[in-house]
Amino acid sequence: MNFDEAKELLAGHGQQHLLNYYGELDAKGQAELLNQIASIDFSLLSGIGSGGGRVIGKLEPVQTLSIADVEQSKKQFMSAGINALNGGKVAAVLLAGGQGTRLGSDNPKGMYNIGVTRELSIFEQQFENIKQVTALTTQPFHIFIMTSCINDGATRKFFAEKNYFGYPQNMVHFFVQDMAPTCDLNGKIYLEEKGRVSLSPNGNGGWYSSLLGSGVGHIVEESGIEWLNVYSVDNVLQRICDPVFIGATLMHGADCSSKVVKKANAAERVGVLCLEDGKPAIVEYYEMPEDLAAATDKNGELVFGYGVTLNYLFKVQKLNGILTNKLPVHLSKKVIPHIENGVTVKPDQPNGYKLELLVLDMIKLMDSCLAVEVEREREFAPVKNKTGADSVDTARELLIKNGVKL
Repeated sequence: MNFDEAKELLAGHGQQHLLNYYGELDAKGQAELLNQIASIDFSLLSGIGSGGGRVIGKLEPVQTLSIADVEQSKKQFMSAGINALNGGKVAAVLLAGGQGTRLGSDNPKGMYNIGVTRELSIFEQQFENIKQVTALTTQPFHIFIMTSCINDGATRKFFAEKNYFGYPQNMVHFFVQDMAPTCDLNGKIYLEEKGRVSLSPNGNGGWYSSLLGSGVGHIVEESGIEWLNVYSVDNVLQRICDPVFIGATLMHGADCSSKVVKKANAAERVGVLCLEDGKPAIVEYYEMPEDLAAATDKNGELVFGYGVTLNYLFKVQKLNGILTNKLPVHLSKKVIPHIENGVTVKPDQPNGYKLELLVLDMIKLMDSCLAVEVEREREFAPVKNKTGADSVDTARELLIKNGVKL
């Protein structure tokens, strides 16, 4: 893209200001800025300033396999899941693009030490969980790790230093999450520097397009992978590529599935898997109407009582079929440093949006989604805060309960 082409493109979207300092840049800086402008997906900005939040449709409970249901068919589910793993049909995708900032660390979140008397990173504990599965199978499964431009180098270095926690290196593949522009509250894209557009990771919903566009995306097709188990780095008790979970999904013929836990109470801050206008959907806790969140059945149980744990199984064929669909863009209000009148401005209040795609919106594009209940104390120990609820302390307590030496 040359200068005139960039000028015309930006004029069509009301973003001409991105070239304000073009004349002050050297040839290399000019070329880099033009390349950035050429890569911007301006459609992400289309909803900004329109006002209004999401309109919730008719909500109904989704088909759920309770812990008792799973136990009743556990042998059959286990057998089907192990067969799929042994056939190389399933791989894992770890969403690990975040930093440990809220935990007081400048490192990638997965590097955070949750050990007490020994060093035990979140990454290592999750790989220990994985080894419990591969001990049952004839071969390891592929693991794709989504990093961000912020933590990619540190993550790769950490894995190399730790010898991939004893997992076969050729089965671990890193890829960097796609980026999206940041903008002010009216949708004007910020410049981070005079010759650099302000960008941020495009949210966990960008994982599949980022994977396919990376240098490792070809492995999915070439290896005959039919299912991808997507999970978050937050949860140290994640059971990854769990044969029972896989088998239940296969035997129920679902396009995708989600591990869920019974909500602790109606107000718990977790997304709820349900049906919205007859289609599977996840309604976030802040979107759920209070009367529905508190509704109970004849047994006194919450009607919408299952919260998601960010552990999903997606059919690759179905994912490929929805690639042309645009996921909704979520606006995350943040403090964003930027160039203004030629100088760097660092606001002390939120001044703009980071544009994010969320994995939960991918559920809505599926024809069916099976909810599989798991035991909270065995599989749900999120590490989101330094102290308090969903913290390092609560995760450590649950790890000890599950026999992990800290």
